[in-house]
This record gives sequence, C-alpha cells and structure tokens, in this order.
Amino acid sequence: MRVVVTGAAGFIGSHLAQALAAVGHEVLAVDARSRGACPANLAELARTGITVTDCDLATADLAPLADADAVLHLAGRPGVRTSFGAGAADTERDNVTATARLLDACAATRPRFVLASSSSVYGDADRPCTEDDPIDPRSPYARSKSDAEDLARRAGGDVVILRYFSVYGPRQRPDMAFHRFIEAALDGSPAPLYGDGGQSRSFTFVGDVVDATIRAATAPLPAGTILNVGHPVTVRLRDALDRIGTLLGTPPPLVPKDPAPGDVTRTWAGTARAATVLGWTATTDLDEGLTRQIAWHEQQRREKDREKDREKDRQDSRPRQGSEGADRG
Repeated sequence: MRVVVTGAAGFIGSHLAQALAAVGHEVLAVDARSRGACPANLAELARTGITVTDCDLATADLAPLADADAVLHLAGRPGVRTSFGAGAADTERDNVTATARLLDACAATRPRFVLASSSSVYGDADRPCTEDDPIDPRSPYARSKSDAEDLARRAGGDVVILRYFSVYGPRQRPDMAFHRFIEAALDGSPAPLYGDGGQSRSFTFVGDVVDATIRAATAPLPAGTILNVGHPVTVRLRDALDRIGTLLGTPPPLVPKDPAPGDVTRTWAGTARAATVLGWTATTDLDEGLTRQIAWHEQQRREKDREKDREKDRQDSRPRQGSEGADRG
C-alpha cells in the first residue's frame, strides 16, 4: 500500500511513518522545514529509507500527494495556549486552510483519508466522551480541529476522523507537559505547572496511537467514521507528576502558574467504538509508557554528551595557530 503521512517529522507522525514502513508499506513522509519540522526526525526517517519531501500544505501543489492508497493527515499547528492572540492566524492557516487544500487535492483520486483531530473538541468531560456527544471547543486550536473535521465530512469520500487524547512517549515535543517535567527532574531546572495539577487526562502512549491509526488506514469503515483514540483511564496531572518523581527518584521542580487559557479540567476517552470497529484499545499503562519516555530522554542526553566529547576531541586535534613558530623560537 502506498501511504502519504503529513506531519511526518512530528512527534506522532515520525513514529507512524516508521511503523508503516516496517510492515512493508511504501511511505511518502511529508513535512515543511519552513513550518518548524524537526530536523532530527527528518534525518531519522531518511536513514531508515523512507522517502521524505519538504512541502508546505498551505501553499504547495498538493496533487502529487493524492496519488496514494491512504493519506494520513497529521500535519498541523499544535498547542492550545499558543493558539490565542497572535497565534490564531497560524493555527487557522496550518490546521484549516492546509486541510482544505489537501482534501481538494484528494477529491479526484479518493484515497482513504485519515484526519488526526483532538480530544480538545469536546471541552470538559464529566464522563467518558463518546463520538456522538456534542462538542464544545474552548480555544482557537480546538475550533480549528472541529473546523477541519467539518471540512473532512463535507468533502465526502473515504474519510475517517481520529480524535487523539493527550499523547506522550519518546520524541514528545519539548513544549509538552511530560517532556518538560522529565527534563526538569533530570537537570533540576524548574518547569511551569499551569493550574493546581488537578486536571485529569486520558494520557495515551504514542505506540498505541500509531497502532490505532494504522488500523484506521486499512480497516473497512463507513465513510465519515469518527473514533476516539485514547486510554480509557483518566489520571490527574499531579498523580502523573508523582509517578515521574518515583521513576526518576526525584520529583521535578515546578514553578506554579495560573491556569492556561483554554485548558479544560478533564478529558476522558470513551473507546467502545474503536474496540468494536478496529479491535483496538490502548494497552500501555502510564508507568510503562513513562518508563519508556524517560529512557528516551536519558538516551538523548547520552548522545549529546558523546557529541560534546567528539567535538572537544576535534578541537583538541586541530593545530593551534602560531604553535609552530613558537616552538622554533
């Protein structure tokens, strides 16, 4: 199967592209360096033999991307907090305009189109959210995701919408909570804690999300199917912080901050539909997932230390300017 993955240099997208290639699919990995694509993830994709193309979905000719069996659209501008104020225009551009253009490009070829949406469209949850519940987007980011869903439904064709819930794991972006908290615990530099830590989330390991997304790309599903992709157990942020501290042997130092605009008190994934139509449920518990993410952070630090040592050796091995003349003197 030929699969296009947009946002392939991102946190989830890079895992997804590699997983698809590992089981034999032909993968075209699409991302835009001009929009902040992670160079390390792009390089890793290229090293594993995946075809990588630099493409801004909001401006480029997208016709070549439509020649595929499946288009998995993960590209977009993430972040609730940064979508307010000056960030609103970029959020609209990257999440709505880009999606509209990609859907238009796919209108003639009609590949399976999987749209990555977000649990943020639900607003606050007092029980597990089901896909038929009314939505209540409370930030420009959440509204951009609900607008992208509307575009996908109106476009028709073989569209599947996945609402991801609080994804974490190796390669998580530096602005995301677990990344900041783990790094704070490792180096002792305080990380911001927005609110009192009582917020609850359906924290979902990236490997489980990749599994669900691949199933959604290949399973026989009615057009317009919407699926929650999240762990069914909701966990308070302060409890997740305690687990990070326990796993690392030291709690992350924190700086209290006011609650972030648009932040909801709880997300909670109802996953019965995904279990029924995909045979999928999240299987990675929080301790296991955090252990794997921490191992990645520690590995990244070791690699940086080795690179510093190599650079020092290179510097030390270079002839010093004027040293020969000084020796002769």
